[in-house]
Amino acid sequence: MTDTYMEENLQILQDCEAVLQGHFLLSSGRHSDGYAQCAKLLMYPDKAAQVLSGVVRKLKELKIDKVIGPAMGGIIVAYEIGRQLGVPAMFTERENDVMTLRRGFTVEKGDRILITEDVITTGKSSLETIEALKDFGVEIVGLAAIVDRRNGADFPYPVYAALEFNVTSYTPEECPLCKKGLPLVKPGSRKKF
Repeated sequence: MTDTYMEENLQILQDCEAVLQGHFLLSSGRHSDGYAQCAKLLMYPDKAAQVLSGVVRKLKELKIDKVIGPAMGGIIVAYEIGRQLGVPAMFTERENDVMTLRRGFTVEKGDRILITEDVITTGKSSLETIEALKDFGVEIVGLAAIVDRRNGADFPYPVYAALEFNVTSYTPEECPLCKKGLPLVKPGSRKKF
């Protein structure tokens, strides 16, 4: 992706208040000075379509059969990317704390699958989705996200993102934001670390 494309997407996310600065509790248990709340972007289908259109252009050459996103964050992203690619979009969800393909969704042996997320940090939900699909004999072609917040961390599949958003994170014990007395906010949905 070009720097101009990323800059335009950053501006759109900032305009939607989807990129936040402050003191945040991440699902990993670490603290951070920035947070991407993509639900604020996804409130606006036209803006979400625009932000994801550059990612979709890169994905077209991959010959994707189906798009699957983990609930919650990956559902709307899967829908929009599937819509733009013209392929089925599905989602996995936790059942008894295990990510599962349910609701009559099916994949076939040899299907080329793209996993989607709103934000990828550790890739935990995506990896759980991949684990849920492993016995079906599908091929995982990569992961697409609105925001890549891995800060350069490795991931076992190619990642296609509309925006790279690097933030600093700290253990609670070393967090300078705590030492300054800034209130800690937990905006995410995951309950466990």
